[in-house]
Amino acid sequence: MYVKLTKKFITHNLMPYLSTTNLGRKPKVKLWKMVKAIIYRLKTGTQWRELPLRQFFGFAIKSYKTVFYHYNKWAKDGSWHRLWTALLKANKAALDMSTVALDGSQTRARMGGEAVGYQSRKSAKTTNMLFLTDSNGIPLAMSKPVSGNHHDLYEINKAFKNICEILEQADIDPRGLVMNADAGFDSRSFREYCDGLEILANIDINKRNAKNTDYEYLVDPELYKERFAVERTNAWIDGFKSLLVRYETSARNWMSAHFLAFSIILLRKTKLHTNHF
Repeated sequence: MYVKLTKKFITHNLMPYLSTTNLGRKPKVKLWKMVKAIIYRLKTGTQWRELPLRQFFGFAIKSYKTVFYHYNKWAKDGSWHRLWTALLKANKAALDMSTVALDGSQTRARMGGEAVGYQSRKSAKTTNMLFLTDSNGIPLAMSKPVSGNHHDLYEINKAFKNICEILEQADIDPRGLVMNADAGFDSRSFREYCDGLEILANIDINKRNAKNTDYEYLVDPELYKERFAVERTNAWIDGFKSLLVRYETSARNWMSAHFLAFSIILLRKTKLHTNHF
């Protein structure tokens, strides 16, 4: 179900981080209404061409392309990314960083596009991203998408570097983090990479590695139980219907949709801005 966000919520929490210059001609409507229409599409899964324009703009906007233009422009200039890191930085005191969790997410990609590949287990073209969450399941960062024919360990050090860069942009130091991850991330190389970052990686043991008598790593089972907070994250993300199936052909725009969803989740779950809904 689509839950409306008020003008006050959008103008106070979101608009300060979105660029308002170089938009071409003077907008016919207030930009916060554009953002509201974009969030509607994100929450409901409505296709761009099916946006109920009159509901948001009366007769001022005649084509969905105007809304997509703003979304795409804000993706290109990094506004959605900037929105996320700014909100994360402003609200980091509300996060529970006692442990964090790393998880992979496979999404069907109906239209093809960048970072899309055939995934045999799903018998479909998919795209894959890695998510990092706090102990309560609030999303913190994500990797750049890769094609779905790759497993979670594909270029894992590079992907995890992407994640740490987002944390650092929000003034969150990854050093000292205790990170839970499932057996799909169990590799000596990744564990050593985490050690180099001063991150304690509590990764479940892959059965194939457990057969190796030289494999000296252990998992703390009690600590590992906290990994399941990521299931809460997945449920929250699934509430944004446009993220259930990827129709965006641009990898940048696909990430931008997640940055916006992350921002709304953060603001709601931290309860620091409920007076602006």
